[in-house]
Amino acid sequence: MPAISMFYGIIVYLYFKDNRQHHSPHIHAIYQENEVIVSIPEGKILEGSIPSNKMKLLLAWMELHQDELVADWQLALSGQQPYKIEPLR
Repeated sequence: MPAISMFYGIIVYLYFKDNRQHHSPHIHAIYQENEVIVSIPEGKILEGSIPSNKMKLLLAWMELHQDELVADWQLALSGQQPYKIEPLR
């Protein structure tokens, strides 16, 4: 499960070959002890939660990097190492 970005205490992960549980492109984001799974590119919460102010930051980051997230999803789905994505600044 490689971390593809980290910002403001949020760590964003893509799991390798992770299409069985959610059947759509998605990321896992962890903030402290909270985890949320969010669809790409819609930004729909599939499972879990993080504090709302952190969720807003995550969604803004996802909007800025939609194309990169989709490309990384395809890499991870095929078992390849996804690229790091620039953090939100």
